[in-house]
Amino acid sequence: MTGLRYVYAVCRPLGAPLQAQLTGIGGAPPALLSHRGLIAVVSTVPEADFCEEGLKAHLEDLDWLAATARAHQGVIDALTTVTTPLPLRLATVFRDDSGVRSMMEARETDFLHALDRLEGRVEWGVKVFTEPPPEPATDERAGTAATAGTADTADTADTAGTAGTAAGRKSDKPMSGRDYLRRRRADTRAHEADLQAAEAFADALHQRLGEHAEASRLHPPQNASLSGARGRNVLNAAYLVPRNRSEEFVELVDRTKDEAGGLRVELTGPWAAYSFSGFAEEDARHGASAGEGR
Repeated sequence: MTGLRYVYAVCRPLGAPLQAQLTGIGGAPPALLSHRGLIAVVSTVPEADFCEEGLKAHLEDLDWLAATARAHQGVIDALTTVTTPLPLRLATVFRDDSGVRSMMEARETDFLHALDRLEGRVEWGVKVFTEPPPEPATDERAGTAATAGTADTADTADTAGTAGTAAGRKSDKPMSGRDYLRRRRADTRAHEADLQAAEAFADALHQRLGEHAEASRLHPPQNASLSGARGRNVLNAAYLVPRNRSEEFVELVDRTKDEAGGLRVELTGPWAAYSFSGFAEEDARHGASAGEGR
């Protein structure tokens, strides 16, 4: 089986060795490929999986994609503990070591500039979610279904009600369709007001956290159907923070959780500076995956 060279990240020479048991894509241990004072962290992956045709086929396999992303992230996380890595886009591959070195030489100036800018810094992620509105009570839904007929049908039922029907009525009747719709409209207006308040909180929080970070970046809200997170995502942001100020930043986020008023504030990190290196986005624009440099 022929293989391709998978590149996780570019960094400077490591100040400490990677974990001996660390594995990457497909269980292969990552290796360090040196060139002109830079290090590419690489491993060998099957060409059948990572060639253009193979990747297209795997795009439909969510389990494969999730496993690949976890292995990729595991290597980046290990690197982040010993150096400042510049993560490359998921599935960035080359035909051989010569192709990797050619890429490093062509982009050497950009890599060095980014490493100087990001040295000693990590990325923290902050998300804010609204809590989903409660589902209508079972008896309300049943009452709506029972009263969803036309007015004529309801009138007929009222005037022609038999003794058996009257006897079967409960003193606590289900909510009528009209009352149910009125309740739902009120709930909708309240939900819209809550959403506006949540967005105002998220905007204020982003500004506040940005004042304690060297840089910040807003990402598109997460799709709940893909992320599985409850509620609506009203803030999805990344913050570039010096390592030696990370504890202060985490404490600030923790304090805001008490001010959230029913919202859910989530903190993740520390990560490699994905959102601030510029290379994952640049690779995406220039197609630096699925066999670049062959």
